[in-house]
Amino acid sequence: MNKKKRFPLVLVTLILFFQSLIGITALAADDFSVNANAGYAIDADSGKVFFNQDGDTPKGIASITKTISAYLVLEAIKQQKISWEQEVSISEYAEKLSTVPDLSNVPLVRGQKYTVRDLFESMIVQSANASAVALAELVAGNEHTFVNQMREQLTKWEIKDATIINASGLSNVYLGEHKYPGTQENDENLMSARDVAIVAQHLIKDFPEVLEVSKIKEKTFAPNTSQPDDMKNWNVMLYEGPNYKEGVDGLKTGTTDLAGACFVGTIQKDGRRVITVILNALDQPNDENARFVETGKLMDYCLNNWSQQDVTVAGQTPSDQKTLKVTEGKEKSVALAMEKPVNLWVRSDMDPKQLTIKTTLDHSLLDSNAIIAPVHKNEKIGTVSVSLAQDNLGYVQKTEGATTDLVTKNAVEKASAFELIWQRITNLFA
Repeated sequence: MNKKKRFPLVLVTLILFFQSLIGITALAADDFSVNANAGYAIDADSGKVFFNQDGDTPKGIASITKTISAYLVLEAIKQQKISWEQEVSISEYAEKLSTVPDLSNVPLVRGQKYTVRDLFESMIVQSANASAVALAELVAGNEHTFVNQMREQLTKWEIKDATIINASGLSNVYLGEHKYPGTQENDENLMSARDVAIVAQHLIKDFPEVLEVSKIKEKTFAPNTSQPDDMKNWNVMLYEGPNYKEGVDGLKTGTTDLAGACFVGTIQKDGRRVITVILNALDQPNDENARFVETGKLMDYCLNNWSQQDVTVAGQTPSDQKTLKVTEGKEKSVALAMEKPVNLWVRSDMDPKQLTIKTTLDHSLLDSNAIIAPVHKNEKIGTVSVSLAQDNLGYVQKTEGATTDLVTKNAVEKASAFELIWQRITNLFA
């Protein structure tokens, strides 16, 4: 008898236990954090921010700098200013830098000829600092002018709080007389995790071919020269082992004493691409792969907790602008609608029905906040932006967001001359 009485109690206990686990899982989406000075994650396509942990404060980025350098090199190739197979002469500065102990490099020798492809691959795969300098000198004539171009490019992307002083990401300690004018001996490149994500997003979108390089595991550098060198990618997430993650194909590591262990990563899975940023993984003293451990956690968090959902339907009436006044029409107003469904990224603990809807009228099409008849059905008169009321993360860039056109739901014919006169008379006494 006692066992029969106790059995239901055990069931109840188990049910409560599993319910508690479910509750913990739901809360985890909001409570997640990374063991790093900064973490950031976005959807590469839409720019939707999935995670932001101190992502707006400029910090050391070390060799993540090379993503900006890579963009300018690829842009120069696109504009046919340089070519992949073009031979590059090595300056005394680049040669000397390539021999500095403890720096990531491949050997560069004056008198030897290296192609742009050789140097670009070594800059991304091996994180070769001297190769970044050699490419900067090729593109801009010298590294300082190249730095100016890097700054100009960031300004075009509305990145205003970065500090960029060289093409490689090294501390000025290693550059000596070649440091950028006006900078101090210990200065380094600084960017926020958000800004790193913006750079990575532009690089991947504008030059997806960079991923064919960033996913190279091993390769021989400059095999036809007198000093070929074996390269091995610093990104251990590409290799079989505890940090391997299927779908990871980039992007760039970075390490200095100031910056700590950093990594901007990207993964493609189930038709979506996520960009992640880890700046200064704090467990690096205990685990040399700490930045990849945190990246793996962040990637899993994004992939497991965020999903796309249609939150509105085509023809839906926006809650903040249901109608629009019509002048000179047979009707005094016209109903408004959203032209297409709006699809949003929704976190697992968010309610997709709680929306913030904001309409923006195109006043160039209106007269004193009214549309003049005749009005055609599905006539565009503005836009509608839609977001989740519970979502304060937004998008990585101001120009991004979920929108659809605001259109008229039906047609309104122009009033006859008699009807117009009658409208004016009634308006006088209104």
